Amino acid sequence: MTTLEILRRLCEADGVSGEENAASEAAAELLRAYTDDVAVDAFGSVAANLHDAGEGAPRLLLDAHIDQIGMIVTHITEEGFVRVAPCGGVDRRLLLAQEVVIHGSRPVPGIVGTKPPHLTSGDEAKKVVDIEEIAIDTGYSREELLKWVAPGDRVTYVSAFTQLENGRVTSRSLDDRAGAAAILHALELLKDKPLGCSLTVVFSSQEETGGLGAATTAFRVKPDAAIAVDVSFALTADADEVKCGKMGGGPMIGVSPILNRGMFDELVSLSKTQRISWQVEVMGGRTSTNADQISVAAGGVRTALLSIPLKYMHTPVEVVQLSDVEAVGNLIAQYILHCGE
Repeated sequence: MTTLEILRRLCEADGVSGEENAASEAAAELLRAYTDDVAVDAFGSVAANLHDAGEGAPRLLLDAHIDQIGMIVTHITEEGFVRVAPCGGVDRRLLLAQEVVIHGSRPVPGIVGTKPPHLTSGDEAKKVVDIEEIAIDTGYSREELLKWVAPGDRVTYVSAFTQLENGRVTSRSLDDRAGAAAILHALELLKDKPLGCSLTVVFSSQEETGGLGAATTAFRVKPDAAIAVDVSFALTADADEVKCGKMGGGPMIGVSPILNRGMFDELVSLSKTQRISWQVEVMGGRTSTNADQISVAAGGVRTALLSIPLKYMHTPVEVVQLSDVEAVGNLIAQYILHCGE
């Protein structure tokens, strides 16, 4: 499968934090092309052991999170409107008039209601609505809805996976299905190659709600080193250039107090020798990715972070460039091939 096909398959699978079932199974099926040792654990994370280099060999963990942001049903009003709470970092500015799906005992389509501008006061027009104030309208009455919808059901945006120009795609959940696709690309490049380290891949659950899937799997695997793959901010017209990477610029290699400087230096050196475009992402503390959880697991893990530049994060129209996804996979493959040298 091409990177485009893999991304489409992953992004079209539903998987809000804590209910990653469909996304986890899609990822597990893609991993089974490389090993039979694939399992979805009790926490919803997908773990695959790709290679065992024998006793004494270091074990490398590759991680990307499989969950997406969404909402969770809190209750249904007497009028039949569905109230929700955030499940991850939902951008409240985008909620009004969105098409959504409630994942109950069967999928229930709905829209987030909004007051017409003709009836909106000046102060109301300037306000960003609290998520607890929104109401999802499905057209059903409360009695009808209760047949299929219950508190705790997840809600996702309706979003079409779409190809843009110049090798770019837009979709929901590219954060972080793009990271999973990058790791799968690395595995394809490593197929039938001799490896000097043992290798485990995890597509972890619940990153958007605290990184708990990465914490539990890293504790269980106890790797010697890890590379977390996520997305980071790509430059847009309204953003600060200093805080953003550039699309088409290749992997954003992280520097942070919690990240291992030696691994950073190795990744930069490999990028130069293998002629892979790269850019640096500097963070003064925690990274707000799974790297934070992995680095302190089981007594501490040497951890690096590779990020894919992404526009419009935590919206239904996230954008990545396919060449960046593949460049991250290429750099991971090169790191593994040179492991132990």
